[in-house]
Amino acid sequence: MQEILDILEQDALATPEKIGQLLKLPAEEVRRRVRQLEEDKVIVGYKTIIDDDKADRQLVKALIEVKITPERDGGFNHLAARIAKYAEVKTCYLMSGGYDLLVIVEGADLRQVATFVSEKLATISGVLSTATHFMLKAYKEQGTLYQLEQFEERLKVSP
Repeated sequence: MQEILDILEQDALATPEKIGQLLKLPAEEVRRRVRQLEEDKVIVGYKTIIDDDKADRQLVKALIEVKITPERDGGFNHLAARIAKYAEVKTCYLMSGGYDLLVIVEGADLRQVATFVSEKLATISGVLSTATHFMLKAYKEQGTLYQLEQFEERLKVSP
């Protein structure tokens, strides 16, 4: 099963026939295994990585460090699940270190992200503090490099 996951992680559009060829398995067996991985929630979704600049999408993205108070019976889980349900939240991780949750949000503009932080996130009981960092440019996402400008490595010498 790990081989199938490795292939799908690199190319979510890989067909069962292609995966079967690579692993020397019948396509129907690959379909069955992928279906089982989906049912077992090992595969929880498929995602397309989009270059927002080229797609002319004017999204504001921010990383938010959130310090929270763990709850007696649920630890961080209950509060993290509550935060993760907001539509603005695209990603939410429990972290080690100086803060508890890393929350990645998207908004149509700076005001929408600021409003989310100040009126929704910061007002939740148990949220102690937030620190917001706005993303300025993406170079690589989920292992995929964006098309980067080519720069000459050496300085040009002129007389």
